[in-house]
Amino acid sequence: MKKTFIAASIVLAAAGLAPLAAQAQNVAVVNGKPVPKARVDAIVSQVQKQATQRGQQLPPDLDKLVRDKVVTDEILAQEAERRGLAASAEFKSQLEIARQSILIGLLSQDVEKKASVTDAEVQAEYDKFKAQSSGTEYKARHILVEKEDEAKALIGQLKAGASFADLAKKNSKDPGSAPNGGDLDFAGPASYVPEFSQAMTALKKGEYTVVPVKTQFGYHIILLEDTRAAQFPPLADVKPQITQRLTQQKATAFRDELRAKAKTDYKFSN
Repeated sequence: MKKTFIAASIVLAAAGLAPLAAQAQNVAVVNGKPVPKARVDAIVSQVQKQATQRGQQLPPDLDKLVRDKVVTDEILAQEAERRGLAASAEFKSQLEIARQSILIGLLSQDVEKKASVTDAEVQAEYDKFKAQSSGTEYKARHILVEKEDEAKALIGQLKAGASFADLAKKNSKDPGSAPNGGDLDFAGPASYVPEFSQAMTALKKGEYTVVPVKTQFGYHIILLEDTRAAQFPPLADVKPQITQRLTQQKATAFRDELRAKAKTDYKFSN
């Protein structure tokens, strides 16, 4: 008798806990329809991920804000359904676009996981960039003006002993370097247009161009201050950028492969 009573009590207790377990899985019930907590968790996780990527702080009441939104959205969605909008052609069209967008996003994540970039690939790409960046870097200043006569007049002032940096601050039309006396810092010849690079690399340290150098930007007077062997950042500093670049390349190759295999009469532009 005693054992039977205990067993019955356990069954009744379990039956009483069942609604509580269901409630724990839902945020609310709106007009008889449960709003799952998983919906809130998914949005919170997404917001946290985006905030981390952007270096932003999250509000302390984020969970409550998301719960309010999820329940409000359910109320509004139910009203839209009540008005028959779910059966409209516009809804079906937008739903198909959203379906494809979500599937493509999930596919991208799946491809990234299965085609992860290896350390060996990163090292090879780094070595390639480093080889391309070898050579000499030049530390130059320049003064940019619109007319050749202006440049010749400034060259005359330089010959008379005027400070290159002072003339650049007062006369150069280059907003990026003029405030710093025309300083362009160290850079490789490829960083400049050909006419500029040709004139700069022909100079010796301390020399400036005695003939104005014409480019698409105007007329330049160039002063070469120093040279050095090309510098390249350590692998650790650029590994994230290289990894991202290789990941994008793999994603593009995957897309192009699927395009090539697809049976379609459409002709892609690229």
